[in-house]
Amino acid sequence: MSGFELLLERAAARRGESPAIHTEAGSVSWHELLRQVERVAGGMASLGISLGDRVAFWLPNGLPYLVLHLACARLGAVTVAINTRFRERELADIVARSGAVALVLAPAAGGVDYLSVLGATDARALGRLRHLILAGLGPAGRSRPSPLPATGVVEYAALADAAPWRLPPVPEDAPVALFTTSGTTARPKFALHAQNRAVAHGADVARAFLYGEPGTVVFHALPFCGVFGYSQLLGCLATSADMVLPSAFDPIQAARMMAEHRVTHTSGTDDMLHRLLQAADDLGLGERPFPRLRAIGYAAFNTTLARFHETAARRGLPLRGAFGMSEAYSFFALRRADEPEGRRHAGGGTPVGLHGRVRIVDPDGGEEVPVGEPGALLIRSDNMMLGYDGDPEATKAAFTDDGWFRTGDLARLDGDGGFTFIGRQGDVLRLSGFLVNPLEIEDRLCAYPGIDGAQVVELATRAGNRPVAFVTLEAGAELDEAAAIAHCRDGLAAFKAPVRVVALEAFPTAMGPNGAKIQRAKLREMAKDLAGAG
Repeated sequence: MSGFELLLERAAARRGESPAIHTEAGSVSWHELLRQVERVAGGMASLGISLGDRVAFWLPNGLPYLVLHLACARLGAVTVAINTRFRERELADIVARSGAVALVLAPAAGGVDYLSVLGATDARALGRLRHLILAGLGPAGRSRPSPLPATGVVEYAALADAAPWRLPPVPEDAPVALFTTSGTTARPKFALHAQNRAVAHGADVARAFLYGEPGTVVFHALPFCGVFGYSQLLGCLATSADMVLPSAFDPIQAARMMAEHRVTHTSGTDDMLHRLLQAADDLGLGERPFPRLRAIGYAAFNTTLARFHETAARRGLPLRGAFGMSEAYSFFALRRADEPEGRRHAGGGTPVGLHGRVRIVDPDGGEEVPVGEPGALLIRSDNMMLGYDGDPEATKAAFTDDGWFRTGDLARLDGDGGFTFIGRQGDVLRLSGFLVNPLEIEDRLCAYPGIDGAQVVELATRAGNRPVAFVTLEAGAELDEAAAIAHCRDGLAAFKAPVRVVALEAFPTAMGPNGAKIQRAKLREMAKDLAGAG
């Protein structure tokens, strides 16, 4: 019996028929979830899906996603997670390179006709697909034919009505999930994870968040196609915690469901939580709208919300900063609840795994740096990826000779077993011989009247590296570039003051599973263009 199967059997035995997984369509028990997984696994087996096969999930959150993923684990098939925001090019690339034999999708969701998008995708790239599994009905309220002539259509409802099969045992170290890395300048790599490591990480996450305490109810605001949302799901599976599972993050719906189900835990980004509080205000839920919240796994992505943690503290949102990545799951590290309030929200923390370890080394020489000094972040864990699928050279390059994973990030040790994330090595600035976090300059710029967002990148000049800032402005504001630069000189060391401050309508972004991420590589190219034009 595989680790996921054992978790589900134990949850059904422990929790029985009491409603525990709550969706927009109603609630199911862990026992009913087990029955659904058994039937769907039998239906998938009847299609010929078996150990080692790849099944691509281009599907929003919801009970079908959970059931199908657990059914794949029962079969020993690998879930290939695809962001539902991805379209023809990304879909074709991931399906083709992963070797998926089946694609799970909703015909339409969130105003998007996914079958039409699929029909516009290069059919040659999807040539290995044998089955389309449709979870839900199309816009007309009925199923639709396959847009791929060589691929058969199977309704999820038909799988759910299938008879359970007697299935062979799955090796505990069999691959279970494949996640894309977040690179924006090249094709993403595929981080492949094993069942036993996923189960172990779920237990670590549950222990760190105390999901096993009585009355725990976890709200899933984040999509399972990213490791941030998936890692929280693993923690819930480890302890059979009650879950609230919307199909997408809608702030008003989220606020209502969190209040109705008395949610104690969730995870999210600054932008999501900001919108959640706005929705709570619209619903009249009060200054502290979610009084039962015990912890929120937190990540800050939006530079215009640099002070959101102060709002969160005032309004009863207990943020706990974290660190993670596709290769090591989210919540590789998590801030402890007893850490000083000033850094409890910051990225980083203490490794959640019993054998999780961190080293900070000089980016050039590789020597370990003192506590408090910035350096390259290396990590170790028993629960990391098996490797980059189909790319042994990239896998080898990602690890040191003695087994440490090169994250590509900069961080500093806190001195109490934890660390603080600074930024991507490519994003951190090297100015006048110092490593400088661009956030320091961005915060200063955002304090200048009329500027509501800032991104700072590095530009190589004959006089050395210099910072260049791109900003967005409040409605009706105009930029006084010289005054903004002077404002930085007044509050920062002179070498940190930008040589240019340029206003943009919006920052260039790429969509990830948890929302838009600013493409700093494009900003660096824009800075080079400015220098060339000058």
